Amino acid sequence: MKKSSSNISVAQTGTQKLRAQAAQLLPSVTAALIGLGYYALSHQRISQQFLNGKNSSENTIYEGITRAEHSHFGYVMIKWTLVSINNNMSNLNVTSARLLNHEVAVLKALSTTKHFQDSSVSIAPALLDSRTLRWQVLDSTYQLTFIVMPYYKNGSLVNYLHQHKTLSHKQKYQLILQSAYLIADLHQHGWLHNDIKPSNILLEDFAPNDAENSRVTPRLLLTDFALTQHFDDIKSDKPAGTPAYLAPERWQGQGATVQSDIYAFGIMMVEILTGSRPFKVQVQKNNQVLHDWAIAHCQKPIPKLLEAYQQYQDIINKALAKRIEKRYKSMNEVVIDFKKVISK
Repeated sequence: MKKSSSNISVAQTGTQKLRAQAAQLLPSVTAALIGLGYYALSHQRISQQFLNGKNSSENTIYEGITRAEHSHFGYVMIKWTLVSINNNMSNLNVTSARLLNHEVAVLKALSTTKHFQDSSVSIAPALLDSRTLRWQVLDSTYQLTFIVMPYYKNGSLVNYLHQHKTLSHKQKYQLILQSAYLIADLHQHGWLHNDIKPSNILLEDFAPNDAENSRVTPRLLLTDFALTQHFDDIKSDKPAGTPAYLAPERWQGQGATVQSDIYAFGIMMVEILTGSRPFKVQVQKNNQVLHDWAIAHCQKPIPKLLEAYQQYQDIINKALAKRIEKRYKSMNEVVIDFKKVISK
């Protein structure tokens, strides 16, 4: 068995005590995963969240991403949450553990969902394993919930865009079209994603028999379904998602819709074409940042593309329309308009 590594980083700031406790808990997570047949573990990231704003071990949720190997599954990525359940049983339904269980349900529902354009291709990663375990550690009872998916060595679309600054017009066209197909497929099967962005699109593989990956377009998959809602279970709630991609109506207290996914796709489309998002705000030390994002999405004008991308301007205008009634009604409409654009 290969030696496990522990190259972790705590993503959120916290006291030294909590950081030390996270380091103490990690071996228990490692041992549990090894006991289930996972080996060569490499903990990529661990972060902390606090229930009800209380900074204590009993109100702390630990979240992690771990890369590993398995004799049957091969290389995998494990997404997990660890929470003390001594005093928080009533809060479990609002923790990230609940979100992870929700993601399991969505992945299972999508396991038979295929591209309408190509029935041999999936739109989401395979769910290889999912478990919920409990054990006693540090005088507390902890619950570990995790899901296992294939590890994609090519990473996400955001990494690909950062690594390939000089993509051709045709490559950008194909990336946008593939992304549009994925979202259209998700919608046609009755789901809203609610967090469309490049980091939530994985590069499954590159076209076969091509020696130079930089010259071909990768196949894409949607991932991270923690906020996904079925059309039959959409509720009006507070804004949820990534602020840089959140539609104007979401900032105004309206619930998620197909149009809010389309808006996020429009932001991502600009990002792929130009190399940067259309709206930016200054990072601040106070809570003003969310207010600034709301102002940006609700009031700043739709960006004007450079001459080289003018053929996409009408699509951007309709995808990023401030008023929902002026936006595209479906991703299928976006695909139809996009396919009218000649890729050069």
